[in-house]
Amino acid sequence: MIKQNQAYLNRLHIFIDAVCIYLSAFLSHKIRFEWGKDSWISKLFFFVGKYELGFSYYQKTVIITIIILLLLYTFFGPVYPKNEYQRGSREIVNLLKANLAGLGIGSVAIVLTKLQNFPRSLLLLFFSVNFIIGVLSRFTIRKVLNSTRESGRNLKHVVLVGFSTSAAAYIDRIKANPHWGLYIHGIFDDTISDNFEYRGIKKIGLLNELEDYLSQTPLDEVAITLNLDEYEKLEKLVAICEKSGVHTKFVPDYYNFISTNPYTEDLDGLPVINIRNVPLTNVVNRIAKRTIDIIGSACALIILAVPMLIIALLVKRSSPGPVFFAQERVGLGNKPFKMYKFRSMGVQDPKKEATQWTRPNDPRVTPFGKFIRHTSLDELPQFYNVLRGDMSLVGPRPERPLFVEKFKEEIPRYMIKHQVRPGITGWAQVNGFRGDTSIRGRIEHDLYYIENWTLSLDFKILFLTVFKGFINKNAY
Repeated sequence: MIKQNQAYLNRLHIFIDAVCIYLSAFLSHKIRFEWGKDSWISKLFFFVGKYELGFSYYQKTVIITIIILLLLYTFFGPVYPKNEYQRGSREIVNLLKANLAGLGIGSVAIVLTKLQNFPRSLLLLFFSVNFIIGVLSRFTIRKVLNSTRESGRNLKHVVLVGFSTSAAAYIDRIKANPHWGLYIHGIFDDTISDNFEYRGIKKIGLLNELEDYLSQTPLDEVAITLNLDEYEKLEKLVAICEKSGVHTKFVPDYYNFISTNPYTEDLDGLPVINIRNVPLTNVVNRIAKRTIDIIGSACALIILAVPMLIIALLVKRSSPGPVFFAQERVGLGNKPFKMYKFRSMGVQDPKKEATQWTRPNDPRVTPFGKFIRHTSLDELPQFYNVLRGDMSLVGPRPERPLFVEKFKEEIPRYMIKHQVRPGITGWAQVNGFRGDTSIRGRIEHDLYYIENWTLSLDFKILFLTVFKGFINKNAY
């Protein structure tokens, strides 16, 4: 029933989108040729020339555009979501991507077909209007669905099989999102007491009573939420649920130690669940990121050559010793490498330096060293590390071997950060986790970055670094 309802909803989306695209074309034509004359709209979209052509002239183009855009909407999933529980923001982002792709295709088509009587401003206006109307239509659809479900109509009736941490998390999310329209009748379990209750959800029977209940009660779905130590019962319970014809879900009781978006691959017919999705294990993604690193670090070294030379001279004058400071850090694949900085302290005993954190008002830091540490200018030589391939422009910050050994025993999942190249800046740093801040908070942000990496996220982090990431108030 649920899958069928979602299929109907997606078909409705497609139909509504086709109508919206046609409406956008009509409104764009009206604005371009009638309402937009001598107005701020004409200035905004650079209306030039006079193509006094009726809307009927563009009918074939509109039909072709509808087909192309609907295909793009399908390609840039989840414009048409596979489930109705995902966030609407992802739909909007992909809707924008689809319209930008359509704008690109339309621009190329105009050039290749030499449509001299097709104003470019009309194309830009159409995709702008279409995106706005697409957003409004999705907002309206979600509002209507949410209001009907919150009022108790169009509910989906569910029972849980087994009570575990995953069952509690499942109930918590349903209670927090009444617009999903899920109504839980109760729990079947052998391990909890008969008067058990969690957030108003009660035990309604034992596992061996499930088959009779399903045969007598019309339900939309069964969610199997067994404890890990009860998984030997799973095959039998799935068979019972499928025999009843009820849609069955499996909510595994390992979400607290597996990432939020594990992925499944097919090993010659055998499904294999990867515990953690790391987009940068993909060859294409690695090549794209490494290309940006090479170009970015090379440009940075050229642009910053003169400032770096001035800093080097000031470092040399600030205290005796070398200009650069090389420190061993742990990088991709747990391999050590030498990370370079401008020296900000007096020359230290390497054995002591490797085991000590910098303290507030640390006497080892020179006055000029304090300035370049506070402004992150001491990090500039790391562009050379990026060019060499030791580091990336963006990634988790690398740590010294001694502290890696310490943290990997104390902090769960700490070593996952070494599945990608360390970075000059990262998601944790632009969110305030720099210097003497929470290691656990830093790791949580690093894990988010590793599991959700995209080139656009890298550019966002670089942008935030430029505008708020250089000054490090936690640098001593």
